Amino acid sequence: MDADDITLRLRDVRSASGLSLSKAAELTGVSKAMLGQIERGESSPTIATLWKIAKGFQVPLSALIDTAKGDPSVFQTVTFPGSIEVKIVFPFDPALRAETFHVSLTPNQSHESPAHATGVTEEVFVLDGSLDILRDGNWIPLQAGQGLRFAADLPHGYRAGPQGAIFLNMHHYAQHTEYSQTTKTES
Repeated sequence: MDADDITLRLRDVRSASGLSLSKAAELTGVSKAMLGQIERGESSPTIATLWKIAKGFQVPLSALIDTAKGDPSVFQTVTFPGSIEVKIVFPFDPALRAETFHVSLTPNQSHESPAHATGVTEEVFVLDGSLDILRDGNWIPLQAGQGLRFAADLPHGYRAGPQGAIFLNMHHYAQHTEYSQTTKTES
């Protein structure tokens, strides 16, 4: 997936919310200039920036990066330069209030994430390699076949072992998230 796909979703979500760039900047903590650059395809956002935008708009992450257009057989992969690779396995489902990602980390790669929206819970299940999860200031080791559930509305992180790590990452959203399938572009 390239920056143009992310650009399209950001503009769609902001327009559906009826927000100006100024109001979007105020809600997300991302500058108006940066939001404009992302929307125009002049800048590729980091995963951290997308999370800030999702949190500010009170939408799930896949609302900004899902471009499968409703086709469940199409999995979108987003690689954030210098960061993580995320494949959307299941985009946000409003009935389940959840989305699922397939995440790959290279050997010894780590990624720390700021707090997500209030009430977001993550479940991590390691498919291959080893992974440490930063939760409550402590790194918790996991091996392939192990999982962990934790509050993601606090800072947290992921750190791969020497062979790297591949894991499923499920996000469960609290009831106040306003996102629904109707805000997606059907073109």
